[in-house]
This record gives sequence, C-alpha cells and structure tokens, in this order.
Amino acid sequence: MDTMSFLLVAALSFSVILLFNLFRAKKSNNTGARLPPGPRGLPLIGNLHEFDPIHPHLYFYGLAKKYGPLMRLKFGSRSAIVISSARVAKLALKNNDLAFSGRPQLIAFQKYTYDGRDIAASSYNETWREMRKLSLIHLFSVKQVVSFRPIRIDEVSRMIGEMVKKSESSEVINLSRAAFFLSNRIVCRAGFGRKYDEMGKRRFDECLKETQELCVAFFFGDYFPLLGWLDKLTGMNSRLEKNFKDLDNIYQELIDDHQDPNRPDSMRGDILDLMINLKQEQAVPVPIEWENVKGILMNVFIAGTDTSASVIVWAMTALIKKPEAMKKAQEEVRNVVGNKGSVDEDDIQNLPYLKAIIKEALRMFPPTPLSVPRETIQNCTIDGYEIPEKTLVYVNVHAIGLDPEYWENPTEFMPERFLNNPIDYRGHDFGLLPFGSGRRGCPGMNLGISTVELALSNLLYSFDWELPSGMKKEDVDLEVLPGVTSHKKNDLCLVGKCYKYN
Repeated sequence: MDTMSFLLVAALSFSVILLFNLFRAKKSNNTGARLPPGPRGLPLIGNLHEFDPIHPHLYFYGLAKKYGPLMRLKFGSRSAIVISSARVAKLALKNNDLAFSGRPQLIAFQKYTYDGRDIAASSYNETWREMRKLSLIHLFSVKQVVSFRPIRIDEVSRMIGEMVKKSESSEVINLSRAAFFLSNRIVCRAGFGRKYDEMGKRRFDECLKETQELCVAFFFGDYFPLLGWLDKLTGMNSRLEKNFKDLDNIYQELIDDHQDPNRPDSMRGDILDLMINLKQEQAVPVPIEWENVKGILMNVFIAGTDTSASVIVWAMTALIKKPEAMKKAQEEVRNVVGNKGSVDEDDIQNLPYLKAIIKEALRMFPPTPLSVPRETIQNCTIDGYEIPEKTLVYVNVHAIGLDPEYWENPTEFMPERFLNNPIDYRGHDFGLLPFGSGRRGCPGMNLGISTVELALSNLLYSFDWELPSGMKKEDVDLEVLPGVTSHKKNDLCLVGKCYKYN
C-alpha cells in the first residue's frame, strides 16, 4: 500500500470510529449514571494525548491530586478508572472484590500468556479459579517456599562472597546488578531447575528486557479495535511475535529437559517439575494443557525474576540516604546473629526492624507501582459513583503508599512506623498493596519476600556501606526506569567494608 492510500484508509477509519464514539458518548450521557470525575478528553482519543506511558503511575498520581482518589478517564474506546487512596481501594477490592476480579484482554498480555492460560492475566472463570487454587496449594505454598531454602542460602552466600572479593580489592560494588543476578539465579533454580549461567544470560536478559518494554507499550488494537491493523504497519505486532517466539523456545527447551529421563537431580521438585507432574496426573477438575504450563512459566519469568531485586535495591537506596536507619538495622542484625558469619532464615524472625524496613520500602517504592490492570465484570457502585461493566481499572499502588489520609509523613522513609504495628503487605491493609489484594493477589508473594529478607539481612550484617568518594547522600537519585517493575534508573553503586564479626 502506497503512502497516499495508507493516509486515505487511516483517515476513513478514524472518521468512522469518531462517529461511533460520539454516538456512544451521547448514549452514555443519556443514561443518567453518576460517573467519577476526571479530565475532559478529546473526541475519539479521549485522554490518550496526555497520557505518560513511561511513568503512568506518576501521571495518574498528579491527576488524582486534582480530580480525587476515584478518577475516570477515556483511552480511545475504553473507559478507565484509577484508584489512588486506601479508602477507595478497600471499597473496590474488598467490598466489591468480585466485580473487580476481571482482566482486560490486552494484546501483549494475551500473547504472552497463551490467550490467558496463566494465572495473572486470565479472565475470571472456573478454569482460573482452579488454576489459582492449584498454584496456592502445590506451587507457591509455604511448604514449597521452605523447600527452596537451600537454594536461597546458596545463592545469597555466593553473592556475599563475590562482594567480599570486591571489598578486599577496594572495588565499588554495583548493588543493582548484584541484586538482579541474585534474583535471576534463585528463580532459575527454583522455577526451572537450571542455573542462571546455564540459561544463556545474555539471551535470558534480552528477552526479559524486551518483554518488560512490550508489556507497557502502546498497541492501537487495545484502545481502537477497528485500527488494530495499524500495529502491523508500525511493526509492533512483529516485534511482539518475535519476542513471544523467543520466550516460547526457552519454555519448550525447559520442558523437554524436564521430560528427559536422564535429567539432572536439580530438575526434580522445581516449579516446572511440579506443573508437569500435575499435568500428567490431571488431579484437578479442569484439564491442564501445555499452554497452561507455559503461561504459568511466563508469570514466574516476569513476576519472579526482578521484583525481588527491585525491593532490595530500593531498600538499600533508602538506607544509604538515611544513615541512622542503616546503623539501627545493622546493630539489630549483628546483635541477633553474633559471630556466626551469616544470617539464616531462622534469625529473620527475630529482626523486627529489618521487617519494618522491608515494609517501608514496599510502601514508598512498590515493585509494581501500577498494578496489573483489572476489568470490572459487572456494574457496581463505588463511593456513590456508578462503575459500568467492562471498565478498565488501574490501582495506583504508588499513590496509595503516599496517601496522606492513611499515612503520617508519607514522603519520609520511616521504618519505625511499622514497629508494634499490625499493618502488613498481604492484602488485608489497603494502604499497603504491593502484592495486590483479594482474588487477584499475587500467589508468589512468600517466595519473593523470603529472598528479600535473606538477601537484605546478609547485606546489612556483612558490610558497612558507604557512598563512593566524592558523593553525598543527596546525590543518590530516585529516578525510575520505564517498565512494569520499578527499577532504579541509575545503578546503586556503594563501597562495602567487610564487617569483622570475630
């Protein structure tokens, strides 16, 4: 198609959709429903012209200050609401949990999850309920998380050993890279029975980076179904297809390896091994297909590989900017552990200040600042406003963690707020929702937190941390990279001096 023909077709398509949207808007306005407030959009595109795809949580946070904690926007043909306070989050995710349990069928998520055959992006239905139940009982149970304890201990010990060598040679330690490698190593061994180094690190990392970018990329088909063909012309479809095939090849290789009768012992009892056994036994009411197995692998790949790293880095970033909190944490862990040489998971139960630091990091720097979008599956009323079925729902976890009606001094890093305080991150306290809540809460939460606790406690026990020469704590920035997971834009690089515990 030549340029002139393309422009004519595009103009005609936009005209048809404009008339369609104007008709729908007029019809909607005549219903008499009391809809939430929000910024006025333009015909056809709604609020897309001012949307910030790089840092959407900050864009929504800014708008919420003007329009309130329950805000309505229009993205093309899709209506959306944004929840930005603990009070409204409770009304939606607790009082109306069922109505808010759907998932929108966004192009990238549907592709990566084999048309919603996973847990995270699947539509709310009987199959999803059974798959989630299966994951909670068999894949991410407390018993299963405990079974991976030797892997966590081994990999954290390896990380600390590598840092000791750098410390002895006076090298600056890149904590961002160390935390990323640690998280990947643990997920690869616990999830796939393979060492990270054996997975082809460059191939693995490039796939993950591309997937993160495409999960938040703009596809015409998501907001203008009649213009989905433009995604082919822009190259987005082919880019998505290539990344999907790269991931699918990785999954298939892992499955083939696990089905080899001569497989190594490391592949016995990992998450993929458990899924294959469940598929073979078919011990659940709904059939498990290979697409379900690969879809859940996708959840582990995306949600498990870098969220733990994000929390570790942001916690250390906050502590280096607040030396008194760092000192208090180190005194606690060293008093409890003594001269053992390392922190084990039994010690962590006696480290309340460490746990408070992690909660405070999750509040101020949630690993997913904007939760995976939901979609209402039925009409409901929230705070006196009508929320129609099929409304796109964004829960701004970043804004909720800074909600001044819920938190005192919300912009200050203050772990003490969680001492002798029952507020937790498990989805029951709606001011702290890093792992979601209700039916759509993250089933892998315990697996991720166990990594963060062991890694952070050993970092605080093993080293006295300082900024590189010439840097001040004010020089440590809080800028964030684009993507589903919140990563520090500039790597956190510190000087670690080995702690003499003898």
